[in-house]
Amino acid sequence: MTAPLRVLVVMPLATPLGGGEQMLRQLLRHGRGQGIEWIVTYLRDGPMTEETRALGIETHVVDAGRMRDVRKRWRAIRRVADLARSRKADLVVGWMVAGQLTAGAAAWLAGVPCVWYQVGTPRPDWLDTLATRLPARGVLVLSKGGAAAQARLRPERRQWLVYPGASLDRFAPGALASPAELRRKLGLPSQGPLVGMVARLQRWKGVHVLVQAMPAILAAHPDAHVVVVGGPHETEPGYGAELAALAASLGVTRALRLAGFQSNVPEWMQAMDVVVHASDREPFGIVVIEAMALGKPVVAGSEGGPSEIITDGVDGLLAPYGDATALASAVNRLLGDAALAARLGEAARARAAAFDDRQYAARVIAVLREAAGGALTRGNP
Repeated sequence: MTAPLRVLVVMPLATPLGGGEQMLRQLLRHGRGQGIEWIVTYLRDGPMTEETRALGIETHVVDAGRMRDVRKRWRAIRRVADLARSRKADLVVGWMVAGQLTAGAAAWLAGVPCVWYQVGTPRPDWLDTLATRLPARGVLVLSKGGAAAQARLRPERRQWLVYPGASLDRFAPGALASPAELRRKLGLPSQGPLVGMVARLQRWKGVHVLVQAMPAILAAHPDAHVVVVGGPHETEPGYGAELAALAASLGVTRALRLAGFQSNVPEWMQAMDVVVHASDREPFGIVVIEAMALGKPVVAGSEGGPSEIITDGVDGLLAPYGDATALASAVNRLLGDAALAARLGEAARARAAAFDDRQYAARVIAVLREAAGGALTRGNP
């Protein structure tokens, strides 16, 4: 009887801030009972620690400190290497660049093969460069754009393209109340079109571009409102205040609601008539899939991951990042043409079905098995 493949995942943090954390949660949730013995090590404690343990997965916290704390980082690398040896791991997986900076070195010390998941768009900075230089059998990438950027770094590593998935069962229209009911529940305006965005409050997410587009949207649809769902990020704590000041300067404060972090995102998104995703070269865009799964017409960025999800004019609309005029034009086009919005929303639902998170987990597991190699699988005589 063949024993499970032992996979040690090194994750830089245990706080769900964005897509990278969501992807790991989906993998662990759907990757149980698939012939993998998961061992997860978080380099910073947080809510995901107990969440992972509740799944019955062996979970560790190894405090690696900040990147500039070299001694603490080295101690963390040694501890992860010791864990890989003592648990007889078949494969070490670095999750994200920050995870690979520890995982790659620890795997090398332990003599265990390593792969890592590049969940961003690589840049030729020291972080991505160092992560790429650490020993690894290859790197998983989440978009064709990310693959091309990763290929420009040296040494060139083998790549596996695995698109992220979305929890489509949570974003099924039939599982949620009607938009009108949810507007009442959430305290949103009952009349007029509702344009929404779900994004952390970081500049690269482009929330300010949507605010800049509001005067043109309101000129065409005076009863429209905009709601932004997402909390502040520790690196840009003042961005929310900046958005409020921008709205005041443009005279659109009355039509804007910054709702902050919300745990019931499907309900907020279901209440929206049009969903905007205005990030600057988003690596992928799970929230785009979630909106499409609800049958919402989406306006997203014309570069990065969303351009690999959406075919412009077929299952959504695309607009260049930073172009408030183009964004407003696309939103107004949808608000002014109910038949177009309905057609794009219906096609969006069909397109979203290709990105189910169960399929995503199965694809990642297949890559990990290939990377580990058959010779590394333990079995009884």
